[in-house]
Amino acid sequence: MILSATILLAFGMSMDAFAVSISKGASLHKPKFSEALRTGLIFGAVEAITPLIGWGLGMLASQFVLEWNHWIAFVLLVFLGGRMLIEGWRGNEAEEEKAPSRHGFWLLVTTAIATSLDAMAVGVGLAFLQVNIIFTALMIGCATLIMTTIGMMVGRFIGPLLGKRAEILGGLVLIGIGVQILWSHFAG
Repeated sequence: MILSATILLAFGMSMDAFAVSISKGASLHKPKFSEALRTGLIFGAVEAITPLIGWGLGMLASQFVLEWNHWIAFVLLVFLGGRMLIEGWRGNEAEEEKAPSRHGFWLLVTTAIATSLDAMAVGVGLAFLQVNIIFTALMIGCATLIMTTIGMMVGRFIGPLLGKRAEILGGLVLIGIGVQILWSHFAG
């Protein structure tokens, strides 16, 4: 695969993480750049690992992975999105001022996994092409690191405008991504 195609693939794979990171940044109380970078590193690492896992699985049992990855992503994203919706509706104005300054590590890892399952499916496909999977995975991880960090900082500025609705919007984004993954699988 040529370099330009790898770069386009990398940034294409990072778009889900970018959308989610905007809502993650918006739901925090003035997240610092260090928190945005931390989130970017977590998402980038997970996004770099999943195509490697997919590539390995593609070498072993690609049909099983391709049959189930969309359902796993859908369930995880709807669960996380539903959780955010509930938290957003549960809150009131007094709670808005108590917005956390950072997200928990495991919440970020779970969200990163849910948004990176498409990268695992891409990894399965890459197993059948002549590509340098390590380089491709690193490019995907770096693009995700960049886009997630930028998304968190964009969310920082959108958050005060949206207030607690940012969490509701973020939940809807996660559910929407899950539905889109499922729809694209069944639509062809």
